[in-house]
Amino acid sequence: MKKQLLLSCILLSVSTVSQAQPISLEYQSFYQRLKQVNKGNYQLVEIAFSVSKANGCKVNNGTITTEKDSFPLTITKDQRLFLPYDGQLKSDRALINLDVEGDAQSCAIAMQVRAKNTKQSYKQAELMQVEQEMNALLSQMQGFPMRYFASDIAGLNLEFDGDATVYIDDKAIPVTGTYRLESSQLAALTSLKTSVAPKVISPWTVK
Repeated sequence: MKKQLLLSCILLSVSTVSQAQPISLEYQSFYQRLKQVNKGNYQLVEIAFSVSKANGCKVNNGTITTEKDSFPLTITKDQRLFLPYDGQLKSDRALINLDVEGDAQSCAIAMQVRAKNTKQSYKQAELMQVEQEMNALLSQMQGFPMRYFASDIAGLNLEFDGDATVYIDDKAIPVTGTYRLESSQLAALTSLKTSVAPKVISPWTVK
């Protein structure tokens, strides 16, 4: 089955609530994944953490706290969490605190491997480097919950907010939502352009 690699790591274990209520997660769990990315020195790919909007889960705000300090957490409208890579926060046993609305018990943290930046024009070599770095990072992260993704990815997902046009060399391809670029297509093309920059470029896996 073809599917986008979006791993839902259920890290929130709290009672069901109907009103906004703060919940806390250990920073150490995030730090370990960030450390793997940092050690690999990946130029074009990263790990993004976000809170799924499924089941009406909404994040109002968040903080990172230790016994002595508190820092605001940057959260986008898509509920992506921007977390620092900081060994001191790990040593201080920092907590990620989220003010969540909805059924907090069903809220989940999603972890996604994706391109750091997207643009409207790519040469083959750059896209191939994105694919190679994604394969390398996923291989480095093997083990729970990544054990089901041991094989190389099948290509790249180019995710758009709505309608777009993908141009592979001189061929125009209308797209709604997501365009899946197979590895074989990538190996054969010279350049790729899009009418609007993709919102996200992520691995395409076949399970």
